[in-house]
Amino acid sequence: MIRAIGWDSMCDVLTMTRQQLENRLYERRGQGITVDLALEMQAASGTTLFAQAIAVASGGSFVKLPPGMEGDQEELLAKFNRLYMHVGLLSARYAEYTADNEVDKRERADLIAIGNEISQATQELLALTFRTFCAPEQGAAE
Repeated sequence: MIRAIGWDSMCDVLTMTRQQLENRLYERRGQGITVDLALEMQAASGTTLFAQAIAVASGGSFVKLPPGMEGDQEELLAKFNRLYMHVGLLSARYAEYTADNEVDKRERADLIAIGNEISQATQELLALTFRTFCAPEQGAAE
């Protein structure tokens, strides 16, 4: 995140010296980066690196949603259609690739890629659904 904007800019945003930031970053003298500080650094850098690291450490993956997903019924329908398309493709490729009772390296990679598209489409659909139909929760992070 520091590389994205440079040490000087990050220090200015965080209102600390480079030495103070390095002490936290390299965990010197019992210091460290707090979650709040990491989120502030992420916002300042315009990246999603902290979110990605947390997702990976939790055994998952981070899916950045497209901007402006306030949505309506037509957009929800489009997301459902995209999801159905990928599930249909997975079904067809699965039948094709397992017909010979063996899935080779290329076929495996293709099935994984389609599965990843399904996961992303599902997460986008759920996020849009919740933003459209759920009342905001007090204190909930989005």
